[in-house]
Amino acid sequence: MKKVSKGIFVMVTILLCNSLVMLHPSAASPTLSPVTNPEEAGFDSEKLAQMETNIQEQIDAGYSSLSMIVIKDGKIAYQNAFGLAKKYNQSELMSDPIPATVDTMYDMASNTKMFATNFALQKLVTEGKLGIDDLVSDYIDGFADQPDDVIKGKDIMKISDILHHNAGFPADPQYPNQAVAGDLYSQDKATTLAMICKTPLEYEPGTKNIYSDVDYMLLGFIIEAIVGMPLDEYVEMEIYAPLGLTHTMFNPLDKGIAPEQTAATELNGNTRDGVIDFPNIRIETIWGEVHDEKAYYAMEGVSGHAGLFSNTADMAVLLQVMLNGGTYNGVELFSKAVADEFTASSVSNPTYGLGWRVNGGSGYSSFGKYASPTTYGHTGWTGTLTLIDPENNLGIVLLGNRVHSPVTDPAVDPNRFDSADTELRNYSWTVNQVYEALLQDEPGDSTDNNSSENNTEEAEQSESTTANSDTLPQTGQAPIAAWAAIGGLCIGGAIIVLRYRGE
Repeated sequence: MKKVSKGIFVMVTILLCNSLVMLHPSAASPTLSPVTNPEEAGFDSEKLAQMETNIQEQIDAGYSSLSMIVIKDGKIAYQNAFGLAKKYNQSELMSDPIPATVDTMYDMASNTKMFATNFALQKLVTEGKLGIDDLVSDYIDGFADQPDDVIKGKDIMKISDILHHNAGFPADPQYPNQAVAGDLYSQDKATTLAMICKTPLEYEPGTKNIYSDVDYMLLGFIIEAIVGMPLDEYVEMEIYAPLGLTHTMFNPLDKGIAPEQTAATELNGNTRDGVIDFPNIRIETIWGEVHDEKAYYAMEGVSGHAGLFSNTADMAVLLQVMLNGGTYNGVELFSKAVADEFTASSVSNPTYGLGWRVNGGSGYSSFGKYASPTTYGHTGWTGTLTLIDPENNLGIVLLGNRVHSPVTDPAVDPNRFDSADTELRNYSWTVNQVYEALLQDEPGDSTDNNSSENNTEEAEQSESTTANSDTLPQTGQAPIAAWAAIGGLCIGGAIIVLRYRGE
């Protein structure tokens, strides 16, 4: 099997015609269509209007912005944007802040793990180029136990161990911060791979769950080893382009996107308002660049764990791909069997699938109290949530920039922002209102594990602990949003079969 060395990655350009992207115009894969009113998609207009009022109150209380979309039964049931995509220049409020719109692109943070890395993995598994029980060492040169390792397990570590977040890696080695990383310090992609190979395990693979960014950084390198090109080029060429997505990408400022098209994140770079420092740290407001430190400084903005930007229209298509079992508008990315395998609850922890977070026994609090047990998705530290509920044929995307907010008390907790004082800090607060707007007697309460007091996923806390929507109208904050078409995101025309030329 092809391995990636720890030396400089050699970029190999592979033409799109060498990949396996099947277009079947006759295939039954529903595409998203607009509705003229929410009742057509099974929602109560009055309840959605009340939800809008509630959200706006939280925006007024200090949460920067929220852009959201709800899809149901192949329809865009609801879409709107609230608040300001950028309202601070460093710690100062702007005199001319930039409103959030339905077109605004957000830093997806850990949702990158699902909608870049997992989508790529599901495609490669479907094509027979990767098996989840393959050894990591089959793909990564130099990944092996060392004689002085206190805890061993790299020699036997499987892809599935990494996907389940039970491989043994620490949550956040903070490679770009030498004061924290020590001998594992790196601000260079090739060096970062070498440091991952050197990173000591904290427990034997398979013995516990610790959500780790390292797992997905490593998966990104594995994908690159298989496909022979950088992760961003692969997913943008092989996944997003065939779907017609034009606002989903890594490093958007390098690809023709202006900062004004994106939502800003941390006010004073990665300094947490001045309490953190390391070489090359950003001090200006982060705008159009990935917030995550490891992705930005150690991975050139492209990593399997973070770096993806997107907007609600594009994300809705990606959710519909999953609801369709791997297809959209005749484009087949992966099989339903593989998608089902990746989204099934694991034996060791029912809230973990193969990378996906799963409601399991209705125990994943970010999905709220009404989502079905088979619901899956993910969250992102910047303020993003994706929810896919197959039983209700429902998808919810919440894109926020919660870290575009002052740090409450940097000396006490550099990771607590003022936005934590609002209800929007908890994804379930919004998710519950979406479910309650469904036209039925009362939504079934599937869980009592939904305290609004502490609903921010533990995975988010470990993610960063340094210490074609053009067809969608910009609705701003108009009542009941837009019932917009995203037909411009679809690919039509003649039957085209693009086949992969095997290695």
